[in-house]
Amino acid sequence: MGHDEEYQAKLNAYVEGEDPLAMQSTTADVIAKLVANVSGQDLQTRPVPGKWSVAEIIAHLAEDELVTSWRYRQMIENRGCALASFDQDKWAQLGDYGSWNAADALQMFRLLREANLRMLTQLSTEDWDSFGVHAERGRISVRDLARHMAAHDGNHLDQIRVIVGHISQVEK
Repeated sequence: MGHDEEYQAKLNAYVEGEDPLAMQSTTADVIAKLVANVSGQDLQTRPVPGKWSVAEIIAHLAEDELVTSWRYRQMIENRGCALASFDQDKWAQLGDYGSWNAADALQMFRLLREANLRMLTQLSTEDWDSFGVHAERGRISVRDLARHMAAHDGNHLDQIRVIVGHISQVEK
């Protein structure tokens, strides 16, 4: 199994038998609880060189939610549209994620996520079945993308849990 297949299998496990909108509706609160007792400095410190800090992960979630807002709306408006991929590391560099305050990133993520959930909860069956053609993943429907985003959340929540757990152990 290649890296992409392993990653996809891992993501699928997060959403198996779950309601992706219910999952997405809790992510910002879960992050807030995880980071509540961690200093801003610790949240901006990379656990190891080349791996994102908690603040950088939250900034990534916020900007990915921004991209996803566009993708959902494009698929519904222009059924079958092309969906470009993006280089998350390039976006992290362009957005200077290392300078982001975790609280600001979380606020941006929360507002974008709430806007998407507000839209998603009132979609028709036809809208849910609307699709685009992703440059890397091929045909993907609004429903598929909502499931992917819930799984993506789960993956990054696990990363945040590990980093915060490590910070807590170091500070003892």
